[in-house]
Amino acid sequence: MGKSAVVLEGPDFLSELCGVNDENLRLLEELLGIRILYRGNELYLDTEDEEARETLVRVVEEIRAHVELGQRPNRDLIKAVYQSVTEDDSSTSEVLKRTSLSIPGRDANVFPRTLTQGYYLENLSESEIVFGVGPAGTGKTYLAVAHALSEVLSRKKRKLVLTRPVVEAGESLGFLPGDLAQKISPYLRPLYDAMESLIPFESIARMEEQRIIEIAPLAYMRGRSLNDCYVILDEAQNTTREQMKMFLTRIGEGTQAVITGDVTQIDLPRKKHSGLLHAVEILGGIPEIRFTYFTSRDVVRNPIVQKIINAYESEENRTEASS
Repeated sequence: MGKSAVVLEGPDFLSELCGVNDENLRLLEELLGIRILYRGNELYLDTEDEEARETLVRVVEEIRAHVELGQRPNRDLIKAVYQSVTEDDSSTSEVLKRTSLSIPGRDANVFPRTLTQGYYLENLSESEIVFGVGPAGTGKTYLAVAHALSEVLSRKKRKLVLTRPVVEAGESLGFLPGDLAQKISPYLRPLYDAMESLIPFESIARMEEQRIIEIAPLAYMRGRSLNDCYVILDEAQNTTREQMKMFLTRIGEGTQAVITGDVTQIDLPRKKHSGLLHAVEILGGIPEIRFTYFTSRDVVRNPIVQKIINAYESEENRTEASS
């Protein structure tokens, strides 16, 4: 069997393309179904199939364009680029290129890693109220926090307000040690994890001292009017209908609100009473409100997480079918 060569420009790009321990190259082999070797600045396909070579050339050219924008190739990007090339859909790759985020004080931009993430970032940049709905690991909270930091640190918004419903499990907030911020902080840990991966911890602490970052249980939002703020409501699947209505009607002039949640993780006694489910049902016809729906295909954590989510979804579907 012959080998078809693809010549690359420069060793640095080859290193980026191949990835750590050639993991990107192994993924390209998996997608193409053909063994790929490299020597010097050339890739060799273990086939004489010209169509396979042309596909690889187009994929490599698209990945190079992303690298020139500052994006590092990863499994999710390579899959998305491969999909856009094989389905002859250039819009996929274009969305991934044009929807990056710049955060003041951070050297590298934040890029979407899936097509849905790209549309989510577009919604965040175009709408004052955005819902991000989907399973864990899809980046809905991370990208909301990244967009919030971009807006707040560039002084487009006055401050960042983080909130979530506190669904108690045997303990009341009143009996937990510390002040209100210390009581609610563990519940908001995922939001802080996202912030700490984007900006230095010292910057977060300084923003808290200056009250540029505010954390509050959802119940404490009643009676307030939030103006010129960026508000993130996390774990929204655990809001009641009344809480969701109360939150959405707190939004004042110049404020952007992002509501994130996973409808498969409702901890309320009656799942059908979830404020997130109700909002999705009744607010979809309002054009100023944008909804982004993530699926297990958008999971950007360890690939095994996607398989775990699929397994649970399959089990739930079997249970519903048999009941």
